[in-house]
Amino acid sequence: MKATLKNNKSEQDHTIYDVIIAGAGPVGLFLACELALAKCSVLVLEKAEDPHSPLKQLPFGIRGLSAPTIETLYRRGLLEQLEIHKRLKNPHQNVVQGPRRQVGHFAGIPFLEGNIDTSQWTYRLPGSTETSLISEMEELETVLARRAEALGVVIRRGLAIAGFHQTADGVTVQSGEQSFKGKYLVGCDGSRSVVRKAGGFEFAGTEPEFTGYTTRVDIVDPEKLSPGRNVTAAGMYLQSQPGYVVIQDFDGGAFHGSDRPITLEHVQEVLRRVSNTDVAISALHIATTWTDRARQATTYRNGRVLLAGDAAHIHAPLGGQGLNLGLGDAMNLGWKLAATIQNKAPECLLDSYYDERYPIGEQVLDWSRAQVAIMKPNSDARALNSIIRDLMDTRDGATYFAGRVWGVNSKYDLGSNQPLAGRSVPNFELEDGTKIGELMRDGRGVLLDFGRNASLKTLAGEYGDQIKYVSGSAKEQLGLSAVLIRPDGIIAWASDNNLDCSELRKAADSWFVCN
Repeated sequence: MKATLKNNKSEQDHTIYDVIIAGAGPVGLFLACELALAKCSVLVLEKAEDPHSPLKQLPFGIRGLSAPTIETLYRRGLLEQLEIHKRLKNPHQNVVQGPRRQVGHFAGIPFLEGNIDTSQWTYRLPGSTETSLISEMEELETVLARRAEALGVVIRRGLAIAGFHQTADGVTVQSGEQSFKGKYLVGCDGSRSVVRKAGGFEFAGTEPEFTGYTTRVDIVDPEKLSPGRNVTAAGMYLQSQPGYVVIQDFDGGAFHGSDRPITLEHVQEVLRRVSNTDVAISALHIATTWTDRARQATTYRNGRVLLAGDAAHIHAPLGGQGLNLGLGDAMNLGWKLAATIQNKAPECLLDSYYDERYPIGEQVLDWSRAQVAIMKPNSDARALNSIIRDLMDTRDGATYFAGRVWGVNSKYDLGSNQPLAGRSVPNFELEDGTKIGELMRDGRGVLLDFGRNASLKTLAGEYGDQIKYVSGSAKEQLGLSAVLIRPDGIIAWASDNNLDCSELRKAADSWFVCN
């Protein structure tokens, strides 16, 4: 299919789309790609006419990609299209070369590469993708938009959603004088989501402790500021590159919640107070504010309306986990929504989106709150900070924090006692050199049979094109004889040499409809 990109002056669109997505950020675009890969018709509505923004460019748009995100992009053939991580080190880190190189942080406290014991991550095989990489928001959006266009997604920019009306059969979305019809609507329209507000979703959580500032400035005397991330008695400031400064001011989020303009004088006053210097700013080029408000929708679905990404959950961008959380939502939701639309799913499949993703979001919000708690400018926080710093300087401590930040041990509770069930499938390498991640680019489920069992091939065939049967031994099989993999790369079932086809069928029926 050829993509169609329309602007807001186009004629009325009378198509009834399978899915309308609000928001053409990375989450909305990736969800569109997943749906289109499964042969759904998709319309993306984006309020901004121009996808390019100074805040998405270096270094503001730099994000760390976690292990699940990297695996997701790899399984769809998108990882190789990202170039920036191949040439860029994280500008937000005080990089120390050698085995003590900083590779991440928790509340500004670094964990070091030489301290991380990767042998504790039992299910990561040789040849697996990286556990963390650097990406740029603008590059990621460009790659995803190009992918969506190639799959036939209709992207219309300059169209803000004003509201919608849903019935038992579909959703009508209003944008200015135009309306659009779809079977489902997904709000990927950010922290101030119109879809969430118009849909009546409860957004529960906690209020902010600070106002964050992201700025590009001309500094008269930059030597007065220490490079990298600096936690101070009044807050935090980060000078990643000359002229690029991030500040956290513990004002209870008061400035962000006000209507006051972000002036040069205000930024200078805050920076001086937080850094405890008399640094001078001669020009303010770009400035935006943000907070650590932590909220989460109490449900991700209301009838034919769903939420994903920042529309479903917001938190402080400490450690860059928001992008990864949102892309995880899209990967989990895409195949389930497509299967529901095409009647290839059990009745309850779409409900499992919330069941699986809400606990992950809840963990990330608590992780964010914990970081803020030990960054506060008071004696209690400083005491906790000191203890956490000591823990992170140990091998087990660094491994734990790295595993959490990079999502290495992420797992869904599928109600199975099998240790691999609910985990991202290891990148098994078959005897012909093919890796399992390379076999998942078509977005189908996979039954991986290491023992070439004829009964497994027959069973997979009962589910038509939903499950691809792959057989052959692997270089490392982790003691397994067969594995059922969902389209999102999650292991639904695994067996050792004591193969139980009844358990396999039960698992397959939970995720796929038998022909």
